[in-house]
Amino acid sequence: MLILTCPAQLQRLEGALRRSLPLALPVYGAVMNINRGNPGEFEVVVDTWPQFGAVLARRSGEMPVDDCYRNMHAAFYRDVGAYRALLETPGCLRWDTAFHVFGLQEGVATVSQAIAATKGVELEVSEYYTYLHPDPGTMPEPRLDPGVRVGSLSPGHVDLLNETWAYGGNGRSRRYLAEVLGRFPNLCLQDGAGEPLSWTLTDPFGAGTHGYTLPAHRRHGHMRTVLTLAARRAQARGFPSFGHTATGNRAMQRLQEELGHQRLPGLCHFVLHNPGLGRAGP
Repeated sequence: MLILTCPAQLQRLEGALRRSLPLALPVYGAVMNINRGNPGEFEVVVDTWPQFGAVLARRSGEMPVDDCYRNMHAAFYRDVGAYRALLETPGCLRWDTAFHVFGLQEGVATVSQAIAATKGVELEVSEYYTYLHPDPGTMPEPRLDPGVRVGSLSPGHVDLLNETWAYGGNGRSRRYLAEVLGRFPNLCLQDGAGEPLSWTLTDPFGAGTHGYTLPAHRRHGHMRTVLTLAARRAQARGFPSFGHTATGNRAMQRLQEELGHQRLPGLCHFVLHNPGLGRAGP
């Protein structure tokens, strides 16, 4: 197991992951952020170098044992056996904490399940569709209603975000959202008084997240505009435009498909380890 810290190695890894798209998308997004100032304070772990078989992107430093929001790992492998060996390497993961591992390959779930069975670790597996836009420059021109302008969310909006996020509502989610808000791009539509109507964030892996329109302002095409502008901005930064959508969220699936996003084959597997720890405490 190696933690890559050399800029030349990280640039080489970014190129290798680019050639492995779309399966490597979440790890690729994290590595792109690392190579552009590392706002999320992430690091990359590989099994071997330079001919790696598995790679894991994660937060550097110690994470609280009960914080599954910030203790998030994106995974990609060329060889599932190498991936399992990496996860079983002492020091790679703290199996006594609440943490997520996620990725676009089936082995992300099955390997965690196999290891957890030997350790007596409880798991929760959630599955999402991943949508990727091949060329945001071709998206339809967005339309703004009179009195609506494009802006950004501020730190003062973190409570609103926490209250409206399907996975929020607690102190750990609030801390996570505050970090995302302060470190990564976001976009919102505002009314004439500067209050947010509709928005999307960008997570540490480069994915769009927490797309939401306040109920009183729905059916005005706001989310269509938000997704279009966010995708174009991601493209302008050199990042892919992608995100994960709940399999039951047909409205968001239809909207993304209308805008030209392509649903990737298979599913994105989010594996929560020790969910009981993640639910305990404030």
